[in-house]
Amino acid sequence: MEQSVELAVKRAIMMMQENLGEQLTVEDMARAAMFSKFHFSRIFLRATGVSPGRFLSALRLQRAKHLLRSTKLNVADISLRVGYNSLGTFSSRFTRSVGMSPTAYRRLAGFATHIPIDRSGRLGQPSAARVSGEIRLGPAVEPGLIFVGMFPDRIPEGRPVSCAVLTEPGCFHFESVPTGSWYLLAQSVTEKSQQMMWDHDAPDQRISVATHGPLTVRSDTVVEAELTLQPAGTLDPPVLLALLDVRPEASTERGHTEPRPLLQTIGRRQFPWTRACRPAA
Repeated sequence: MEQSVELAVKRAIMMMQENLGEQLTVEDMARAAMFSKFHFSRIFLRATGVSPGRFLSALRLQRAKHLLRSTKLNVADISLRVGYNSLGTFSSRFTRSVGMSPTAYRRLAGFATHIPIDRSGRLGQPSAARVSGEIRLGPAVEPGLIFVGMFPDRIPEGRPVSCAVLTEPGCFHFESVPTGSWYLLAQSVTEKSQQMMWDHDAPDQRISVATHGPLTVRSDTVVEAELTLQPAGTLDPPVLLALLDVRPEASTERGHTEPRPLLQTIGRRQFPWTRACRPAA
């Protein structure tokens, strides 16, 4: 990507972050990037993988997550601060994207006990397709719990159709993947990062991300992919899905005081796995 284009998109994102309580238009964002509206929309999509409007919506919810964890503001006030005029709209979008309501997110201090899988068939029908791959760490990434899931969009939000949690870099394998177009999205957060309450708003956040796709999955598809985790940057869409709690006290509360190998055997190979991904009720 040309450096001038990247800088223009970053200017637009900075303007979004500074005005989340305002009703911004694509024209406002394009003006900050110093491009025409139509050219800006094209270069933004190419740089981030999502439209300017989708990125802005994700930033609003990301800031709401930060305010729910770090302040005592009520949910109605937070919704106004991040640009929502309707509390009902804010609550429904937050719940759909993060995986829990704003009230539950605050009560759980921003942590998820498990990641529910979408088995409704609404996003695609189960098939004989298989997707497998390997997660690697980039040079600046600290080891930590790794989540990898398949989503219909470039932004990791809502319920994945398949997912796994790895205790270390390595292989993953998904069976009976629904037909459709999917993104493989991986993210990792260390215990130290969670103690610092990671967020794109915080300069010391240490979330690492990787993406692959879109993948077109048909009933007999066999896909292999490699993903390399890199520190999340300005151009990476915010991680909206509530991540698993990796703090030691959380493991103790769940009855696990020692790390345990999380492996499932498929054929003659073993893949890191945990029950943290469960079919949705």
